[in-house]
Amino acid sequence: MQLYNTLTRQLETFEPSDGSTFGLYVCGPTVYDYLHIGNVRPIIVFDAFRKYVERFHGWKTIYVQNITDVDDKLIDRANQTGESVQQVAERFTDAYFRLLDRLDVRRPDHSPKATEHIEDMIDLIKILVEKNAAYEVEGDVYFAVDSLPEYGQLSGRQLDEQEAGSRVEMSSLKRNPLDFTLWKSAKPGEPSWASPWSEGRPGWHTECVVMSRKYLGRRLDIHAGGNDLIFPHHENEIAQAQMAFDEPFFRVWLHNGMLSFQGEKMSKSLGNFAYAQDVVDQYGAHTVRYFYLSRHYRKPLDYSEKGLQAAHAAVERIATLVTDIESEAVEPAARPSLTGDAALFLERLDSLRDKYVDAMEADFNTVGAIGALQEVVGEVNRFRADARGADRGALPLAIELVRELSAPLGILVKGGSGGDGGDAKTEAELVDLLIELRKVLRERKLFDLADEVRDRLDALGIILKDTPQGTLWRKSGTA
Repeated sequence: MQLYNTLTRQLETFEPSDGSTFGLYVCGPTVYDYLHIGNVRPIIVFDAFRKYVERFHGWKTIYVQNITDVDDKLIDRANQTGESVQQVAERFTDAYFRLLDRLDVRRPDHSPKATEHIEDMIDLIKILVEKNAAYEVEGDVYFAVDSLPEYGQLSGRQLDEQEAGSRVEMSSLKRNPLDFTLWKSAKPGEPSWASPWSEGRPGWHTECVVMSRKYLGRRLDIHAGGNDLIFPHHENEIAQAQMAFDEPFFRVWLHNGMLSFQGEKMSKSLGNFAYAQDVVDQYGAHTVRYFYLSRHYRKPLDYSEKGLQAAHAAVERIATLVTDIESEAVEPAARPSLTGDAALFLERLDSLRDKYVDAMEADFNTVGAIGALQEVVGEVNRFRADARGADRGALPLAIELVRELSAPLGILVKGGSGGDGGDAKTEAELVDLLIELRKVLRERKLFDLADEVRDRLDALGIILKDTPQGTLWRKSGTA
Protein backbone atom coordinates (compact mmCIF):
# COMPACT_ATOMS: atom_id res chain seq x y z
CA MET A 1 0.00 0.00 0.00
CA GLN A 2 1.37 3.41 -1.01
CA LEU A 3 0.71 6.40 1.27
CA TYR A 4 1.84 10.01 0.93
CA ASN A 5 3.95 10.80 3.99
CA THR A 6 3.86 14.51 4.83
CA LEU A 7 7.13 14.11 6.74
CA THR A 8 9.12 12.87 3.72
CA ARG A 9 6.92 14.54 1.06
CA GLN A 10 6.71 11.38 -1.01
CA LEU A 11 4.74 8.20 -1.53
CA GLU A 12 5.99 5.33 0.59
CA THR A 13 5.13 1.67 0.89
CA PHE A 14 3.30 1.14 4.16
CA GLU A 15 3.12 -1.98 6.29
CA PRO A 16 2.55 -2.34 10.04
CA SER A 17 5.78 -2.18 12.00
CA ASP A 18 5.24 -5.72 13.32
CA GLY A 19 3.67 -7.04 10.11
CA SER A 20 0.12 -7.42 11.40
CA THR A 21 -0.90 -4.66 13.85
CA PHE A 22 -0.34 -0.95 13.54
CA GLY A 23 -1.01 2.11 15.65
CA LEU A 24 -3.18 4.91 14.26
CA TYR A 25 -3.44 8.19 16.15
CA VAL A 26 -5.90 10.82 14.92
CA CYS A 27 -6.19 14.19 16.65
CA GLY A 28 -9.60 14.48 18.30
CA PRO A 29 -12.03 17.25 19.19
CA THR A 30 -11.85 20.10 21.68
CA VAL A 31 -15.24 19.52 23.28
CA TYR A 32 -16.58 23.03 23.72
CA ASP A 33 -19.31 22.88 21.05
CA TYR A 34 -20.98 20.56 18.56
CA LEU A 35 -18.80 19.62 15.61
CA HIS A 36 -19.29 21.53 12.39
CA ILE A 37 -19.33 19.76 9.05
CA GLY A 38 -15.67 20.65 8.37
CA ASN A 39 -14.54 18.87 11.55
CA VAL A 40 -16.07 15.64 10.26
CA ARG A 41 -13.78 15.11 7.26
CA PRO A 42 -10.83 13.47 9.08
CA ILE A 43 -13.23 11.40 11.16
CA ILE A 44 -14.83 9.86 8.06
CA VAL A 45 -11.63 9.59 6.01
CA PHE A 46 -9.60 7.74 8.63
CA ASP A 47 -12.54 5.58 9.70
CA ALA A 48 -12.81 4.41 6.07
CA PHE A 49 -9.03 3.90 5.94
CA ARG A 50 -9.13 1.80 9.09
CA LYS A 51 -12.00 -0.34 7.80
CA TYR A 52 -10.35 -0.84 4.42
CA VAL A 53 -6.98 -2.06 5.69
CA GLU A 54 -8.61 -4.36 8.20
CA ARG A 55 -10.94 -5.90 5.62
CA PHE A 56 -8.64 -6.08 2.60
CA HIS A 57 -5.23 -6.55 4.25
CA GLY A 58 -6.29 -8.34 7.42
CA TRP A 59 -4.25 -5.91 9.53
CA LYS A 60 -5.38 -5.03 13.02
CA THR A 61 -5.46 -1.36 14.02
CA ILE A 62 -5.11 0.18 17.44
CA TYR A 63 -6.93 3.46 16.95
CA VAL A 64 -6.38 6.27 19.48
CA GLN A 65 -8.11 9.65 19.41
CA ASN A 66 -7.71 12.18 22.20
CA ILE A 67 -10.43 14.30 23.79
CA THR A 68 -9.27 17.83 24.72
CA ASP A 69 -11.46 18.57 27.73
CA VAL A 70 -9.61 21.55 29.17
CA ASP A 71 -8.71 24.54 27.01
CA ASP A 72 -9.32 28.27 26.67
CA LYS A 73 -12.35 27.60 24.47
CA LEU A 74 -13.94 25.39 27.12
CA ILE A 75 -13.26 27.98 29.79
CA ASP A 76 -14.87 30.70 27.65
CA ARG A 77 -17.94 28.52 26.99
CA ALA A 78 -18.28 27.72 30.71
CA ASN A 79 -18.14 31.43 31.55
CA GLN A 80 -20.86 32.11 28.97
CA THR A 81 -23.23 29.38 30.16
CA GLY A 82 -22.56 29.41 33.90
CA GLU A 83 -21.53 25.75 33.82
CA SER A 84 -18.30 24.27 35.06
CA VAL A 85 -15.65 23.37 32.48
CA GLN A 86 -16.25 19.70 33.34
CA GLN A 87 -19.97 20.02 32.63
CA VAL A 88 -19.31 21.65 29.26
CA ALA A 89 -16.79 18.93 28.39
CA GLU A 90 -19.12 16.09 29.40
CA ARG A 91 -22.04 17.51 27.44
CA PHE A 92 -20.13 17.91 24.19
CA THR A 93 -18.12 14.70 24.60
CA ASP A 94 -21.40 12.83 24.83
CA ALA A 95 -22.66 14.65 21.72
CA TYR A 96 -19.44 13.78 19.90
CA PHE A 97 -19.75 10.05 20.48
CA ARG A 98 -23.38 10.12 19.48
CA LEU A 99 -22.36 11.81 16.22
CA LEU A 100 -19.79 9.06 15.58
CA ASP A 101 -22.52 6.47 15.96
CA ARG A 102 -24.83 8.32 13.60
CA LEU A 103 -22.07 8.59 11.00
CA ASP A 104 -21.45 4.83 11.12
CA VAL A 105 -17.96 5.56 12.43
CA ARG A 106 -16.43 2.84 14.53
CA ARG A 107 -15.45 4.32 17.86
CA PRO A 108 -11.72 4.53 18.64
CA ASP A 109 -10.14 1.75 20.67
CA HIS A 110 -9.00 4.43 23.12
CA SER A 111 -10.44 7.92 23.66
CA PRO A 112 -8.24 9.36 26.43
CA LYS A 113 -9.10 12.71 27.95
CA ALA A 114 -6.52 15.40 28.60
CA THR A 115 -7.62 15.81 32.23
CA GLU A 116 -6.94 12.12 32.86
CA HIS A 117 -3.27 12.48 31.89
CA ILE A 118 -2.12 15.69 33.57
CA GLU A 119 0.56 13.93 35.64
CA ASP A 120 1.90 12.20 32.53
CA MET A 121 2.19 15.57 30.80
CA ILE A 122 3.94 17.09 33.79
CA ASP A 123 6.47 14.24 33.67
CA LEU A 124 7.16 14.92 29.98
CA ILE A 125 7.64 18.64 30.63
CA LYS A 126 10.07 17.84 33.48
CA ILE A 127 12.20 15.82 31.06
CA LEU A 128 12.27 18.69 28.56
CA VAL A 129 13.26 21.20 31.27
CA GLU A 130 16.02 18.88 32.50
CA LYS A 131 17.36 18.60 28.94
CA ASN A 132 17.33 22.41 28.52
CA ALA A 133 14.78 22.07 25.74
CA ALA A 134 12.28 24.04 27.85
CA TYR A 135 12.43 26.91 30.30
CA GLU A 136 10.19 28.42 32.99
CA VAL A 137 9.24 32.09 33.26
CA GLU A 138 6.92 33.30 36.03
CA GLY A 139 5.12 29.97 36.31
CA ASP A 140 4.79 29.34 32.58
CA VAL A 141 6.96 26.81 30.75
CA TYR A 142 7.97 27.20 27.10
CA PHE A 143 9.63 24.85 24.64
CA ALA A 144 12.76 26.38 23.12
CA VAL A 145 12.43 25.68 19.40
CA ASP A 146 16.08 26.52 18.70
CA SER A 147 17.08 23.56 20.91
CA LEU A 148 16.06 21.26 18.04
CA PRO A 149 17.99 21.91 14.80
CA GLU A 150 15.42 19.85 12.84
CA TYR A 151 12.50 22.01 13.97
CA GLY A 152 10.34 22.62 10.91
CA GLN A 153 10.96 19.22 9.33
CA LEU A 154 7.25 18.37 8.98
CA SER A 155 6.01 21.72 7.72
CA GLY A 156 9.14 22.49 5.70
CA ARG A 157 9.56 25.82 7.45
CA GLN A 158 13.00 27.01 8.46
CA LEU A 159 13.34 28.89 11.72
CA ASP A 160 14.66 32.00 10.04
CA GLU A 161 11.72 31.94 7.61
CA GLN A 162 8.99 31.53 10.16
CA GLU A 163 6.96 34.45 11.41
CA ALA A 164 4.78 34.64 14.46
CA GLY A 165 1.28 34.52 12.99
CA SER A 166 -2.23 33.93 14.19
CA ARG A 167 -1.50 30.29 15.05
CA VAL A 168 1.52 31.18 17.23
CA GLU A 169 0.92 32.45 20.74
CA MET A 170 2.70 35.75 21.40
CA SER A 171 4.25 36.62 24.74
CA SER A 172 6.89 39.12 25.84
CA LEU A 173 8.21 36.44 28.22
CA LYS A 174 9.39 34.14 25.43
CA ARG A 175 13.01 34.00 24.37
CA ASN A 176 11.87 33.37 20.79
CA PRO A 177 8.45 34.32 19.38
CA LEU A 178 8.09 30.74 18.05
CA ASP A 179 8.64 29.10 21.45
CA PHE A 180 5.39 27.41 22.44
CA THR A 181 3.65 26.83 25.73
CA LEU A 182 4.09 23.55 27.59
CA TRP A 183 2.58 24.69 30.89
CA LYS A 184 0.30 27.66 31.48
CA SER A 185 -0.22 29.14 34.94
CA ALA A 186 -3.90 29.46 35.78
CA LYS A 187 -5.87 32.64 36.18
CA PRO A 188 -8.27 32.94 39.15
CA GLY A 189 -11.25 30.61 38.74
CA GLU A 190 -9.70 28.51 35.99
CA PRO A 191 -9.20 24.72 36.31
CA SER A 192 -5.69 24.02 37.55
CA TRP A 193 -3.35 21.31 38.75
CA ALA A 194 -0.27 21.47 40.95
CA SER A 195 3.11 21.35 39.20
CA PRO A 196 6.74 22.22 40.01
CA TRP A 197 6.23 25.55 38.23
CA SER A 198 2.77 26.80 39.21
CA GLU A 199 -0.86 25.89 39.61
CA GLY A 200 -1.93 25.59 36.00
CA ARG A 201 -2.58 23.29 33.09
CA PRO A 202 -0.62 21.82 30.15
CA GLY A 203 -0.48 23.36 26.71
CA TRP A 204 -2.43 21.73 23.90
CA HIS A 205 0.59 20.41 21.97
CA THR A 206 1.74 18.18 24.83
CA GLU A 207 -1.27 15.92 25.28
CA CYS A 208 -0.97 14.11 21.95
CA VAL A 209 2.67 13.19 22.60
CA VAL A 210 1.79 11.66 25.95
CA MET A 211 -1.37 9.85 24.85
CA SER A 212 0.04 8.38 21.66
CA ARG A 213 3.03 6.88 23.47
CA LYS A 214 0.93 5.66 26.38
CA TYR A 215 -1.69 3.84 24.30
CA LEU A 216 0.39 2.78 21.29
CA GLY A 217 3.72 2.02 22.92
CA ARG A 218 6.21 1.18 20.17
CA ARG A 219 3.50 1.06 17.46
CA LEU A 220 3.94 4.68 16.40
CA ASP A 221 3.01 3.90 12.81
CA ILE A 222 0.56 6.55 11.52
CA HIS A 223 -0.37 9.96 12.92
CA ALA A 224 -3.24 11.66 11.08
CA GLY A 225 -5.34 14.81 11.09
CA GLY A 226 -6.31 17.86 9.07
CA ASN A 227 -3.57 19.71 7.20
CA ASP A 228 -4.27 22.80 9.31
CA LEU A 229 -2.58 20.89 12.16
CA ILE A 230 0.75 20.41 10.36
CA PHE A 231 1.97 23.69 11.83
CA PRO A 232 2.20 24.35 14.65
CA HIS A 233 0.46 21.40 16.38
CA HIS A 234 2.07 18.39 14.72
CA GLU A 235 5.40 20.15 14.30
CA ASN A 236 5.40 20.84 18.02
CA GLU A 237 4.49 17.25 18.88
CA ILE A 238 7.50 16.00 16.93
CA ALA A 239 9.78 18.53 18.60
CA GLN A 240 8.78 17.46 22.11
CA ALA A 241 8.95 13.75 21.40
CA GLN A 242 12.36 13.88 19.72
CA MET A 243 13.93 16.06 22.40
CA ALA A 244 12.46 14.05 25.27
CA PHE A 245 13.10 10.53 24.02
CA ASP A 246 16.00 10.89 21.53
CA GLU A 247 14.22 8.82 18.90
CA PRO A 248 11.92 9.39 15.91
CA PHE A 249 8.24 9.93 16.62
CA PHE A 250 5.65 8.57 14.14
CA ARG A 251 6.84 6.95 10.90
CA VAL A 252 4.03 8.21 8.66
CA TRP A 253 2.03 11.46 8.83
CA LEU A 254 -1.24 11.64 6.88
CA HIS A 255 -3.14 14.90 6.43
CA ASN A 256 -6.51 15.55 4.84
CA GLY A 257 -7.38 18.76 3.01
CA MET A 258 -9.72 21.35 4.45
CA LEU A 259 -13.43 21.78 3.78
CA SER A 260 -14.27 25.14 2.29
CA PHE A 261 -17.43 27.09 1.61
CA GLN A 262 -17.44 29.06 -1.64
CA GLY A 263 -13.66 28.88 -1.71
CA GLU A 264 -13.14 30.08 1.87
CA LYS A 265 -12.01 27.83 4.73
CA MET A 266 -14.98 26.74 6.82
CA SER A 267 -14.71 27.80 10.47
CA LYS A 268 -16.87 28.88 13.38
CA SER A 269 -14.94 32.14 13.70
CA LEU A 270 -15.99 33.12 10.15
CA GLY A 271 -19.56 31.94 10.68
CA ASN A 272 -19.59 30.02 7.37
CA PHE A 273 -20.34 26.60 8.79
CA ALA A 274 -23.12 24.11 9.41
CA TYR A 275 -23.33 21.77 12.37
CA ALA A 276 -22.63 18.19 11.35
CA GLN A 277 -25.67 16.82 13.16
CA ASP A 278 -27.95 19.13 11.16
CA VAL A 279 -26.46 18.03 7.84
CA VAL A 280 -26.83 14.37 8.84
CA ASP A 281 -30.45 15.07 9.81
CA GLN A 282 -31.09 16.45 6.32
CA TYR A 283 -29.13 14.05 4.11
CA GLY A 284 -28.37 10.92 6.15
CA ALA A 285 -25.01 9.60 7.25
CA HIS A 286 -24.32 7.55 4.14
CA THR A 287 -24.79 10.52 1.84
CA VAL A 288 -22.42 12.59 3.99
CA ARG A 289 -19.80 9.83 3.92
CA TYR A 290 -20.10 9.47 0.13
CA PHE A 291 -19.76 13.25 -0.28
CA TYR A 292 -16.45 13.30 1.60
CA LEU A 293 -15.01 10.16 0.04
CA SER A 294 -15.80 11.23 -3.51
CA ARG A 295 -12.89 13.67 -3.28
CA HIS A 296 -9.28 12.57 -2.65
CA TYR A 297 -8.54 12.99 1.04
CA ARG A 298 -5.50 15.25 0.50
CA LYS A 299 -7.34 17.72 -1.72
CA PRO A 300 -9.55 20.59 -0.52
CA LEU A 301 -13.29 19.96 -0.74
CA ASP A 302 -15.89 22.66 -1.30
CA TYR A 303 -19.10 22.18 0.66
CA SER A 304 -22.25 22.63 -1.40
CA GLU A 305 -25.89 21.57 -1.42
CA LYS A 306 -25.42 20.52 -5.04
CA GLY A 307 -22.59 18.19 -4.07
CA LEU A 308 -24.60 16.62 -1.27
CA GLN A 309 -27.60 16.15 -3.54
CA ALA A 310 -25.41 14.40 -6.12
CA ALA A 311 -23.99 12.19 -3.36
CA HIS A 312 -27.51 11.37 -2.18
CA ALA A 313 -28.55 10.31 -5.68
CA ALA A 314 -25.45 8.10 -6.01
CA VAL A 315 -26.04 6.42 -2.65
CA GLU A 316 -29.69 5.82 -3.52
CA ARG A 317 -28.69 4.25 -6.85
CA ILE A 318 -26.52 1.70 -5.05
CA ALA A 319 -29.07 1.07 -2.30
CA THR A 320 -31.95 0.64 -4.75
CA LEU A 321 -30.03 -1.95 -6.75
CA VAL A 322 -29.22 -3.97 -3.64
CA THR A 323 -32.77 -3.76 -2.28
CA ASP A 324 -34.37 -4.70 -5.60
CA ILE A 325 -32.20 -7.75 -6.21
CA GLU A 326 -32.37 -8.99 -2.64
CA SER A 327 -36.16 -8.63 -2.69
CA GLU A 328 -36.28 -11.00 -5.66
CA ALA A 329 -34.85 -13.71 -3.41
CA VAL A 330 -32.91 -15.27 -6.28
CA GLU A 331 -31.04 -18.39 -5.17
CA PRO A 332 -27.29 -17.75 -5.57
CA ALA A 333 -25.56 -20.05 -8.01
CA ALA A 334 -22.33 -21.91 -7.35
CA ARG A 335 -19.87 -19.87 -9.38
CA PRO A 336 -18.22 -22.86 -11.17
CA SER A 337 -21.63 -23.83 -12.52
CA LEU A 338 -22.08 -20.52 -14.38
CA THR A 339 -21.03 -20.34 -18.02
CA GLY A 340 -21.50 -18.08 -21.03
CA ASP A 341 -22.74 -14.56 -20.34
CA ALA A 342 -22.97 -15.11 -16.58
CA ALA A 343 -19.35 -16.26 -16.36
CA LEU A 344 -18.16 -13.30 -18.45
CA PHE A 345 -20.23 -10.97 -16.26
CA LEU A 346 -18.52 -12.22 -13.10
CA GLU A 347 -15.10 -11.92 -14.75
CA ARG A 348 -15.84 -8.26 -15.53
CA LEU A 349 -16.80 -7.75 -11.87
CA ASP A 350 -13.54 -9.39 -10.78
CA SER A 351 -11.58 -6.90 -12.88
CA LEU A 352 -13.54 -4.02 -11.36
CA ARG A 353 -12.81 -5.35 -7.87
CA ASP A 354 -9.11 -5.27 -8.80
CA LYS A 355 -9.57 -1.70 -10.05
CA TYR A 356 -11.16 -0.74 -6.69
CA VAL A 357 -8.29 -2.29 -4.73
CA ASP A 358 -5.64 -0.69 -6.98
CA ALA A 359 -7.20 2.72 -6.31
CA MET A 360 -7.30 2.23 -2.56
CA GLU A 361 -3.69 1.00 -2.54
CA ALA A 362 -2.59 4.16 -4.40
CA ASP A 363 -2.59 6.62 -1.49
CA PHE A 364 -6.12 5.66 -0.43
CA ASN A 365 -7.75 6.99 -3.59
CA THR A 366 -11.41 6.66 -2.63
CA VAL A 367 -12.38 8.64 -5.75
CA GLY A 368 -11.09 5.87 -7.99
CA ALA A 369 -12.56 3.23 -5.68
CA ILE A 370 -16.01 4.82 -5.83
CA GLY A 371 -15.68 5.04 -9.60
CA ALA A 372 -15.00 1.29 -9.73
CA LEU A 373 -17.98 0.62 -7.46
CA GLN A 374 -20.25 2.68 -9.69
CA GLU A 375 -19.00 0.71 -12.69
CA VAL A 376 -19.96 -2.47 -10.83
CA VAL A 377 -23.45 -1.07 -10.28
CA GLY A 378 -23.74 -0.22 -13.97
CA GLU A 379 -22.61 -3.73 -15.00
CA VAL A 380 -25.08 -5.35 -12.61
CA ASN A 381 -27.97 -3.22 -13.88
CA ARG A 382 -27.17 -4.10 -17.50
CA PHE A 383 -26.76 -7.81 -16.79
CA ARG A 384 -29.92 -7.92 -14.71
CA ALA A 385 -31.99 -6.42 -17.51
CA ASP A 386 -31.08 -9.27 -19.91
CA ALA A 387 -30.31 -12.27 -17.68
CA ARG A 388 -32.69 -15.20 -17.82
CA GLY A 389 -33.02 -18.53 -16.09
CA ALA A 390 -29.93 -19.94 -14.36
CA ASP A 391 -27.87 -16.87 -15.30
CA ARG A 392 -29.79 -14.86 -12.72
CA GLY A 393 -28.06 -16.88 -10.04
CA ALA A 394 -25.05 -14.62 -10.65
CA LEU A 395 -26.94 -11.60 -9.28
CA PRO A 396 -26.67 -12.50 -5.55
CA LEU A 397 -22.93 -13.01 -6.09
CA ALA A 398 -22.75 -9.54 -7.62
CA ILE A 399 -24.56 -8.02 -4.65
CA GLU A 400 -22.08 -9.66 -2.29
CA LEU A 401 -19.38 -7.75 -4.17
CA VAL A 402 -21.32 -4.47 -3.97
CA ARG A 403 -21.57 -4.92 -0.21
CA GLU A 404 -17.89 -5.85 0.08
CA LEU A 405 -16.77 -2.73 -1.77
CA SER A 406 -19.27 -0.46 0.01
CA ALA A 407 -18.36 -1.66 3.51
CA PRO A 408 -15.12 0.31 4.11
CA LEU A 409 -16.73 3.42 2.63
CA GLY A 410 -19.74 3.08 4.92
CA ILE A 411 -22.25 4.10 2.25
CA LEU A 412 -24.65 1.16 2.41
CA VAL A 413 -26.65 -0.07 5.41
CA LYS A 414 -27.48 -3.72 6.03
CA GLY A 415 -30.98 -3.54 4.63
CA GLY A 416 -29.86 -1.71 1.49
CA SER A 417 -31.49 1.66 2.23
CA GLY A 418 -29.01 4.49 1.91
CA GLY A 419 -30.70 7.72 2.88
CA ASP A 420 -31.89 7.72 6.47
CA GLY A 421 -28.70 7.89 8.50
CA GLY A 422 -28.78 4.21 9.50
CA ASP A 423 -29.24 2.12 12.57
CA ALA A 424 -27.06 4.34 14.80
CA LYS A 425 -29.37 7.31 14.27
CA THR A 426 -32.42 5.20 15.15
CA GLU A 427 -30.69 3.91 18.27
CA ALA A 428 -29.84 7.46 19.42
CA GLU A 429 -33.41 8.61 18.86
CA LEU A 430 -34.83 5.67 20.81
CA VAL A 431 -32.49 6.31 23.75
CA ASP A 432 -33.48 10.00 23.72
CA LEU A 433 -37.15 8.95 23.76
CA LEU A 434 -36.60 6.71 26.78
CA ILE A 435 -34.69 9.47 28.58
CA GLU A 436 -37.62 11.82 27.97
CA LEU A 437 -40.04 9.15 29.25
CA ARG A 438 -37.91 8.70 32.38
CA LYS A 439 -37.97 12.46 32.94
CA VAL A 440 -41.78 12.49 32.79
CA LEU A 441 -41.98 9.54 35.19
CA ARG A 442 -39.77 11.32 37.70
CA GLU A 443 -41.79 14.51 37.41
CA ARG A 444 -44.88 12.44 38.28
CA LYS A 445 -42.96 10.93 41.21
CA LEU A 446 -43.14 7.44 39.68
CA PHE A 447 -39.58 6.79 40.75
CA ASP A 448 -39.77 2.99 40.64
CA LEU A 449 -40.71 3.07 36.97
CA ALA A 450 -38.09 5.74 36.23
CA ASP A 451 -35.43 3.58 37.90
CA GLU A 452 -36.64 0.61 35.88
CA VAL A 453 -36.03 2.53 32.64
CA ARG A 454 -32.51 3.42 33.81
CA ASP A 455 -31.73 -0.14 34.92
CA ARG A 456 -33.02 -1.71 31.71
CA LEU A 457 -30.91 0.69 29.64
CA ASP A 458 -27.93 -0.13 31.83
CA ALA A 459 -28.47 -3.84 31.16
CA LEU A 460 -28.39 -3.03 27.43
CA GLY A 461 -25.07 -1.20 27.80
CA ILE A 462 -26.46 2.36 27.85
CA ILE A 463 -25.20 4.34 30.85
CA LEU A 464 -27.18 7.40 31.98
CA LYS A 465 -25.72 10.33 33.92
CA ASP A 466 -27.93 13.02 35.40
CA THR A 467 -26.43 16.53 35.34
CA PRO A 468 -27.84 20.02 36.03
CA GLN A 469 -28.07 20.47 32.26
CA GLY A 470 -30.01 17.26 31.70
CA THR A 471 -29.38 13.55 31.34
CA LEU A 472 -26.35 12.46 29.30
CA TRP A 473 -25.80 8.95 28.00
CA ARG A 474 -22.99 6.84 26.63
CA LYS A 475 -22.36 3.23 25.75
CA SER A 476 -20.55 1.19 28.37
CA GLY A 477 -16.85 0.91 27.66
CA THR A 478 -16.59 4.35 26.05
CA ALA A 479 -15.32 7.65 27.48
